[in-house]
Amino acid sequence: MGTFGSGKAAPAEAQASRACESIEGVAAGRPHIPAVPHSFRERHGVPELLAPAGGPEQFNAALAAGADAIYCALGSDFNARRGAHNFNYETFGRACRDAHLVGCRVYVTVNVVIRTDEMPRALALVRKAWLLGADAFIIQDWGLLMEVRRRFPQMECHVSTQANVHDARGVAWCRDLGVGRVTLSRELSVDEIATIAREGVELEGFGHGALCFCYSGVCMMSSLKGNRSANRGLCAQPCRLPYELLDGRGRVVSAEGRGRPLCPKDYCTVDDLARLNDAGLGSLKVEGRMKAPDYVHSVVSSYRLALDELAAGRTSTPSESDLIHDRLRRAFNRDFTDSYLDHRSDDDMMSYERSNNRGELVGSVVGSRDLGGGKVRRGGSNGGRERLRSKTFAEIDVLLDRPVGAGDLLELRPQDDSSQFLTAHAPSDALPGDTISCRATRVLPRGSAVRVIRSKRAMDDAARAATGELRPRRGVDVRVVSHLGQPFAVELVCCDGSASARAEGFVVEPARTRPVTREDLVEHVGRMGSSPFEPRSFEVELDEGCGMGFSAVHALRARAVEELTRQVEAPVRARAEGLATVPDLRDIELELGNLRGAPATQGAGAAEVCALVDDLDSAEAAVKAGATRLYATPEALRDMDGLVLPGGCVLVPWLDEVCRECDHERLDALVRPGAPCAVGNVSELALAARRGAMAEVRDCIPVHNTSAAVALERAGAAGIWLSPELTLEEGCALARAASVPTGRMVLGRTRAMTSEHCVLQVADRCIHDCPRCALRRRPHSLRATDGSLMPVRTDVHGRSRIYAATPLDATPELPELLAAGMTRFMADCTLLSPDEAASAVGRVAAALKAVQAGRPPLRRLANHDSGHLFEAID
Repeated sequence: MGTFGSGKAAPAEAQASRACESIEGVAAGRPHIPAVPHSFRERHGVPELLAPAGGPEQFNAALAAGADAIYCALGSDFNARRGAHNFNYETFGRACRDAHLVGCRVYVTVNVVIRTDEMPRALALVRKAWLLGADAFIIQDWGLLMEVRRRFPQMECHVSTQANVHDARGVAWCRDLGVGRVTLSRELSVDEIATIAREGVELEGFGHGALCFCYSGVCMMSSLKGNRSANRGLCAQPCRLPYELLDGRGRVVSAEGRGRPLCPKDYCTVDDLARLNDAGLGSLKVEGRMKAPDYVHSVVSSYRLALDELAAGRTSTPSESDLIHDRLRRAFNRDFTDSYLDHRSDDDMMSYERSNNRGELVGSVVGSRDLGGGKVRRGGSNGGRERLRSKTFAEIDVLLDRPVGAGDLLELRPQDDSSQFLTAHAPSDALPGDTISCRATRVLPRGSAVRVIRSKRAMDDAARAATGELRPRRGVDVRVVSHLGQPFAVELVCCDGSASARAEGFVVEPARTRPVTREDLVEHVGRMGSSPFEPRSFEVELDEGCGMGFSAVHALRARAVEELTRQVEAPVRARAEGLATVPDLRDIELELGNLRGAPATQGAGAAEVCALVDDLDSAEAAVKAGATRLYATPEALRDMDGLVLPGGCVLVPWLDEVCRECDHERLDALVRPGAPCAVGNVSELALAARRGAMAEVRDCIPVHNTSAAVALERAGAAGIWLSPELTLEEGCALARAASVPTGRMVLGRTRAMTSEHCVLQVADRCIHDCPRCALRRRPHSLRATDGSLMPVRTDVHGRSRIYAATPLDATPELPELLAAGMTRFMADCTLLSPDEAASAVGRVAAALKAVQAGRPPLRRLANHDSGHLFEAID
């Protein structure tokens, strides 16, 4: 199943097992069809270490640090980090070759939603990446996944964390699509991972780096606050900005010093690797495709050391543990948390005070001296004009309680005004208890905190690694055969069993002077120099009295190395044979019609006024105002036993965006045979298909292309709610192409985020009992620095939902939507009083009647907007 390995020495047991693996397919030069990759953990005893690379320098740093696999992007159109440097064809092909030679796999991120007209280009990119050496593709879009699986079945596909999969049922559904791996949501606990692992699908889990506040794949905040969508790879990270929590009266209820209520700390599981391994995690992912090479090198090398210790059955010594933790803290971090692993999402996981790098706390200011001012020269390089600038100087004494290195970048931050910080460089190496004096631009008060935020040594190591100078070499087992009167032979076998080579040369003759010894052959055959290989073991068959010239031995060894290189590269070279071409869009559309069993047709049926409610009073008001299809949240449904619906009105459960193992008991009962339900994730879709329910796909399962619509229809979707990130033109095109009813929310506030962490904890009044929380039952909102207010609601399970600052009114666009075949039009009443709900539903009903009667559409409501109907997201 391809070549893995860190390029580092492995335990003897692991080496032995790798050497026993079959290399028949690779040695024969046949095309390589990846098997299910969960064997990596079975073979090596620990999860794969998956490293990020935003470009070639980071890629080289990850290789040097010992990554087993690296994920990166080819081009900047179809991946979740479009702002990274990324790779072109030339640099990507070279990176794949370098990785494969040392036993590292390469995964290409295609982890964004794809528009219909982009599908041929996206498929062409996947095809090209495969030919250049990609080992697998990380995919979010269900349409793209379907197209890749049916056109290129030899390719290994991984489901991205952006696909929002978080339970065993969802993973099993992905398994049945033929994927090789599922990347789980970051919010899952160790126990949940262990349960999901029983499905037999390799699981990738988040191990280290920046945490999103929202469940991945269902975040709309960046696109709602601008046109940069997280689902399209251009997240603006509005969650890291300052906000104030206000109550219903407009009073600030955020606690002092908690100015960033949506900013989590970074994830760190380096102390949890044993239990993640026991749970069955197959791959440990390090976040950071936007990070610098020194971050990649420091973090990956730290986890490499920890995983090697785990594989060897050793416990790190205190000095080794300190080395690991120092490396991690001196790389970019917002402080660390592993709360989710214990099914917690408390205050201790948040970085309320700041969103930038905290580094490692190493000491405090014990004194400082004003050195006055002076003039410094600026400019003058590259022909520019040199200028004199005024500058003040100070000398600051720092008492250390952690070691620092010469050139380390220090942050000095006063305790009483943390925004007024300075930076300085450590003048020399120093140990705990030492006092160092740094040059800065002004004095600071005693007690100011001092942190290392960039390690000079880490940057130097990463700079060397980024050039490829520190690239690891792949271990090989060497066999030398020297029998009198027979050809001298050198055999090389990769320690992971993936490839082998044999070279034969001169006929061995009796020695004329000193006979060759075993030690001679080990020394001269083992000189592999700048090749990508290094010997790990030797087997020598040597007759007594053999003689030979060592230059001939060197030449034969070089031939064996060249042949082994060819064998390692053979699977990629053979990929072009039989690989399908990429059709144009028209051909794709015709094929999709055939997949349905008939040409695509518009969704049929009369237009329906839909309302989404979360309490009984609003439900009754919505029905009286003209709702013919009533959607209710699970919490609201508990109180609706006595609700009397008029004839023709349908009650539909509106299931959550999140369905973890702990949610099955309350959600699964709402999925009934033959009855409609609106599902928010593929787990609920799988359950609906199994029970024969009429599943409507909610807009948090993004459908941005016709292929996705077909894929979900074939999976059992009986209706599709279109994403608020679609333009009017895009939505109408999908409505025309769909063969099931389509709908769109046309009035109300778009849900921007769903988080496992309760936003209300920023008030510092959590009682850790959500059903009894009085704060939760009152309305709140987040006020941004521009004064806009985003409503916040937290449910009885502690999950928060944040809504758009400006409500949407798309009722003026009903003529176009109706003409395209859309039949369901929703007023989202979840934030409205019963009277407001009646007004909203009445407006949708009136707009629909006006359009059906041929009258002009209603004018857009004041203080409402048209969302993305006329402004496409990037």
